[in-house]
Amino acid sequence: MDAIHSLIDDIADTDATILLRGESGVGKDLVARAIHAGSARRDGPFVKVNSAAIPAGLLESELFGHEKGAFTGAHRRKPGQFESANKGTIFLDEIAELPLALQAKLLHVLQDLRFSRVGGHQVLTADSRVIAATNRDLEQAMARGTFREDLYYRLNVVEIRIPPLRERPAVIPLLASEFLARFNEQYRRTKQLAPETLARLTEYAWPGNVRELENVMRTVVVLANGDRDFEARVARLRTGHEVSSPLPAPTVTESLREIALHGARNAERKVLAEVLTAVQWNRAEAARRLKVSYKTLLNKISELGLKAPAHRERDQRPAP
Repeated sequence: MDAIHSLIDDIADTDATILLRGESGVGKDLVARAIHAGSARRDGPFVKVNSAAIPAGLLESELFGHEKGAFTGAHRRKPGQFESANKGTIFLDEIAELPLALQAKLLHVLQDLRFSRVGGHQVLTADSRVIAATNRDLEQAMARGTFREDLYYRLNVVEIRIPPLRERPAVIPLLASEFLARFNEQYRRTKQLAPETLARLTEYAWPGNVRELENVMRTVVVLANGDRDFEARVARLRTGHEVSSPLPAPTVTESLREIALHGARNAERKVLAEVLTAVQWNRAEAARRLKVSYKTLLNKISELGLKAPAHRERDQRPAP
């Protein structure tokens, strides 16, 4: 990480295109923001585009904008993210998810620094620094023909590989303390880490990297037994639930994105139920603690299928 910090200092004030590589959750977004903050464009916008989160058919319009009437539903002109990032930085996350046709257009933009909106003829200037990121093996993608070799070399002017959290255990206590302080303030708690919990945090392999650590610390703060939940997870791994020989591949019926969404919903349901129980189903107080509107809280309760105990069914609306 010291080498990465030094590299960031060297390249931040240039306009060199940068490719960030590393496992999911290692903090590529944070590195991109650090580069932007250290650049001459720091006063300009930092615009993040997650290529995996936008339907392929909408990505071109999202990146480059569209003119009125360019396609069904285009009722007005819409600037794209390259226009929004003018004089700043555009961060293209999950770059390996770009369709091949869009890769070709992005290549021309990087080469010529010009582009046109979908359905338009006006040529616009792309005055933004490009940082791309991926957790995929781009070399394998090029071999399979799913990622353009010329785009790879155009993006990979400077490559920064960010190591997984398990390879930098010294930063785990620092990150855990930072997340603990942030979530204590956010949820108005005063949770502290027991020495044994801090030791387990340092020993844990963190397959989800910094993002997983952040989520664990949120759980520790929000749930009364959050630290015990984490201790139980580590104990299960230590007592043989993690085996050295590979297991037969499970039958998978959902995509990774669907699995992640289900996991997020389960975690959200668990946190919301814990908060509602802590405030005895006082919905107004729960909304204040979770920093959401009362209406949003009611929608979440309904969406997640949570039911108040019979003696708490009376709707506790906030005072007008």
